[in-house]
Amino acid sequence: MEVECIPFKETGYFSKLICDYLDQKEDLKPFFNRFPQIQNFKEQIQDKAKNYPMENRAVLVDRLQAQYQDFEISEATKDNLELLKSEGTFTITTGHQLNLFTGPLYFLYKIVSTINLTKRLKEQYPKYDFVPVYWMATEDHDFDEINYFNFKGQKVQWNREASGAVGHLDTDGLDPLLETFAAGLGDTKNAEYLKELFSASYLNHSNLADATRYLANTLFGAQGLVIVDGDDVGLKRLMLPYAKQDIFEQLPYEKVTESIQQLEEKDKDYKIQVNPREINYFYLKDGIRERLQKKDGYFEVVNTDIKFSQEELEKELNEFPRRFSPNVIARPLYQEVILPNLCYIGGGGELAYWLELKSYFEAMGVTFPMLLLRNSALVMTKKQKSKLEKLELKTTDLFLRQHSFINKKIREISNINIDFSEQKKFLEEQFQGMYQLAEQTDKTFLGAVKAQEVKQKKGLEALEKRLLLAQKRKLKDHVVRVTDIQNLLFPNQSLQERQLNFSELYLEFGDQLIPQLMRNLDPLAGQFLVLTF
Repeated sequence: MEVECIPFKETGYFSKLICDYLDQKEDLKPFFNRFPQIQNFKEQIQDKAKNYPMENRAVLVDRLQAQYQDFEISEATKDNLELLKSEGTFTITTGHQLNLFTGPLYFLYKIVSTINLTKRLKEQYPKYDFVPVYWMATEDHDFDEINYFNFKGQKVQWNREASGAVGHLDTDGLDPLLETFAAGLGDTKNAEYLKELFSASYLNHSNLADATRYLANTLFGAQGLVIVDGDDVGLKRLMLPYAKQDIFEQLPYEKVTESIQQLEEKDKDYKIQVNPREINYFYLKDGIRERLQKKDGYFEVVNTDIKFSQEELEKELNEFPRRFSPNVIARPLYQEVILPNLCYIGGGGELAYWLELKSYFEAMGVTFPMLLLRNSALVMTKKQKSKLEKLELKTTDLFLRQHSFINKKIREISNINIDFSEQKKFLEEQFQGMYQLAEQTDKTFLGAVKAQEVKQKKGLEALEKRLLLAQKRKLKDHVVRVTDIQNLLFPNQSLQERQLNFSELYLEFGDQLIPQLMRNLDPLAGQFLVLTF
């Protein structure tokens, strides 16, 4: 396999906040703990060891064993569950929604990054053990985000009514969806495996949480992946002290709001990912997951008739902790309370909201994890790579927005240089003399000079565009071929990993897909990877 590396900032697909984080900009250092470099894990291990009680570890192992009770698991996962009993064992964690059949391709990249980092850490720190963890977002309630996956340019969608936590949803009605999916797969060996995997995951399990556990365990169990479902009464008891501080004291709201204000002051281009609420918990019961809010001295469950006095709510928390579900602000803290975790691996959007949370963690007395941007990759075949070379395309060209991509190629292959940059520069120099003349004679003419400059620049730009269009028509065949290859590798003019489902690559590469990703995705590479199979 060939591997090409491209700096994230040169792809144009990652925010300024994330690019600055990767560059470890000084302004961002107050918002993270340690940057994820292999040598920095030593102190992170020491901090987490001091801050993670053995009682929490015992509860974690007990509840994980209960969650796995009805599943066949690999020896590697059994070994990791046993290792978690030891105070010298730490986790590396990623999380993801319960997307149907894994959803977008980057689901695989997240988990491969997580597994590979545990291997790197074991090599560097052999006296400790490191367990890869996938946190299933079973309590999310946005069904429309997870009820489909893309396959060969079509949406394979599960149409049904749904409410409450998606992990509780039964899997009835997925037979017709399998039939639709199977019809497009064909009858190759790889296609038959995908049909069997979908069937065994979704038709043989009664709810979406169990189906997803089976699927992830089948794909990554041999690598020792441990899957955690936070929707668990025993684990949520560990959350109670922190939930009470959130609900009754609103400490997270205060701290995260301060951090957001500080981030916005650092750079106006930093896009805030999520905003805290005064209460960052949902009430989860009987098919509902609705926000808690305080109103007129009572705690109400939004969109229901349920309400509690403070005394009643404290009683409910103590007796039924599973009914309280953390939102996107509170969930990271819950995760770090119950896991001996060193590092969270996520996408750019996830890391953006984690960067809002450090002061909140400090106020709660919980160690803030290291934050690692997951591997991102473009996978292409040797045939596709050969086509790029014949078209004299660089891989980096493909990351341009299509309009810029086409214009760049037209300029490169045209025998006419359609680039008016020099003419625009010459025009600006000529107008400098006119500005000076107006200054010396009558300053009221400055506006007229400026208007004339703008008009002439627009005229040049319009002529440039018309000439480019004329060249595009002349070179239509070449334009079609270069846009076809870009559309193939960047479906919907987006990153491949955000659009494709793993099944399309599995059809091509079969059981070599995951082993090849394991060999070639370096979690600490810090660059976008282009992989040619």
